[in-house]
Amino acid sequence: MASDQPLRDLPTAASLSRAEQLAAAVEQRVRDDRLEPGSPIGTIDDLQQASGYSRPTVSEAVRLLRDRGVVHIKPGRGGGLFVAERGPVVRLRHTLLSVTEEPTTVVEAIELRDHLELLIDLGAARCRSEVDIADLRALVAQMGEAPDWSSFMASNWALHERIAAISPNTMARAVYVSTLGHLTGSSASYAEDADAPAYRAERHQVHADLVEAIASGEEDRVRAAVERHHTPS
Repeated sequence: MASDQPLRDLPTAASLSRAEQLAAAVEQRVRDDRLEPGSPIGTIDDLQQASGYSRPTVSEAVRLLRDRGVVHIKPGRGGGLFVAERGPVVRLRHTLLSVTEEPTTVVEAIELRDHLELLIDLGAARCRSEVDIADLRALVAQMGEAPDWSSFMASNWALHERIAAISPNTMARAVYVSTLGHLTGSSASYAEDADAPAYRAERHQVHADLVEAIASGEEDRVRAAVERHHTPS
């Protein structure tokens, strides 16, 4: 990896397991060095040497990184760990560079929110009213008119919270909104490439399509819209 600072010296929360600390350190190194998708990170042996941790601990950290979409693993000669292609969820996580909460809390909030997205959106599609749809369309328009990335994301969170308010599943709604609280309550700066006009335009269209799918009340259309919401552009 590009930086000379040992992985074990990077700051991580003491409450995390060693595997979680190592995974967080690798994620931080990917962010700090702005490694592009496909960039080599090293091998398990490299990570073991850099961290000083046991092989089982390093293997668990690699599993966490793979499950979070941070790395992909190439087996065989010339293989190892490489920076994964970044879908919307991973890309969002990479833009949250400094937060008031532990980075792992933000990661977990994003992952949990994503797992609940389909349930929330299907419920909204079944129960939406004309007033609800008008509100959602106004929030999408607000996203499109946002002058900067911070305003764009604030409108994004507001849109998802308004969708959740329509869902009849009170327990899922409460958990979903609590994950938004972790994200909107974070004090974050954003990576420069996250504000790329093409990326913002694509994410705006994805959310516009999601709102129109909810407005249609068609389950298959909502499922397709949620899938696009989670799929790399």
